[in-house]
Amino acid sequence: MKSLFEQNDGTYRKQGDYLIPYLTLLESDENSIGVYGQRHLNYLQEHRKLTYINLLTSGKLNAYLADIDNQAQERFELLVTQMKNAQCITEQLKADNPMEWVGRMNCIRQQVEELILRELICR
Repeated sequence: MKSLFEQNDGTYRKQGDYLIPYLTLLESDENSIGVYGQRHLNYLQEHRKLTYINLLTSGKLNAYLADIDNQAQERFELLVTQMKNAQCITEQLKADNPMEWVGRMNCIRQQVEELILRELICR
């Protein structure tokens, strides 16, 4: 009776008393993975090991991480813009009081960063 691996055209090599399967990863397009993709990768490796292994062995990990990274970056830019507009942080404020502008923008960026980590990265 053939194993599931053999039924899917898998082959083995004999090494000592053991049969070792020939395993290769599928070639995938190398996508650029930014900081959010790296953070999600670390989260998968530490907290979702089965998901990580499944994505890795199916050859979909890189594309998945690139997609998460793109979603997070787009969400970051959208939320920063929305919060900046809601709090009336304008270019005029930047010209009149640059230190206040920097402080308020840093606060917004930190809030958005925490939101993205909770919504997209650590899920």
